[in-house]
Amino acid sequence: MKEFEGKTAVITGAASGIGKAMAERFAQEKMQVVLADIEEEALEKTVENLRQYQYRVIGVKTDVLVEESINELFSKATAEYGNIHILCNNAGIGANSGNKAIWEIDRQDWDWVMGVNLKGTYLMSYYASNEMKKKGGSIVNLASINGLVGYNKGISSKLKGINPYPHSKGGVIQLTKDMAVGFAELNIRVNALCPGYSKTNLTKMLWEDKKIEEYITSLHPMGRLAEPEEIAYAALFLASDEASFITGACLPVDGGYLAQ
Repeated sequence: MKEFEGKTAVITGAASGIGKAMAERFAQEKMQVVLADIEEEALEKTVENLRQYQYRVIGVKTDVLVEESINELFSKATAEYGNIHILCNNAGIGANSGNKAIWEIDRQDWDWVMGVNLKGTYLMSYYASNEMKKKGGSIVNLASINGLVGYNKGISSKLKGINPYPHSKGGVIQLTKDMAVGFAELNIRVNALCPGYSKTNLTKMLWEDKKIEEYITSLHPMGRLAEPEEIAYAALFLASDEASFITGACLPVDGGYLAQ
């Protein structure tokens, strides 16, 4: 899309999975892409890979829970490329301890997941909006189908309990709506993607277990899990001028999961 040429996109969690797919897709549209991730080695490899195609990309090691780190990210991004037009809040984690009964969940694990997924989205948006309010922009948050419905009874029984992940993504959805309304007069659109189960490192513990993989696949009417590139295409749409009257939306990209 010609509209993207010369624009700058900041993508968190860009070293792997959906964030990496977003970085590749956005770079292909001749955007200037700033890749942010806490995993420095993986980040450098992703940046190297994109540069071999002559894409304009830089990588900045970033901790989305540390304001000094975020400030450094935006300082480097604006120094290199000028205005920030798009932010994709993709950085996210699952619970280290997996699913447990609510009275057994480790509170540090709970705080960690809620911090990265929800507070990290808030902090990144705070700094990005300070840049975007000059000329407008688009923020795309990565939520989840589990933020819309929670774990259904079948999933919970298969995985034996709950974890903070769906609750953090429910918070991202509410934050998306509130920011969309609050930022509308500044010409900043804010939307969220709600993917179904995708084959990424975050879900590896699920799809490496063949029985669980078969079960979660069966929950998607299309009969398969999502590829990261499919989520990236949806992010590109929400960031584009074609979505110019869309804000506060939470778009399922789920192979029919929520339609049942």
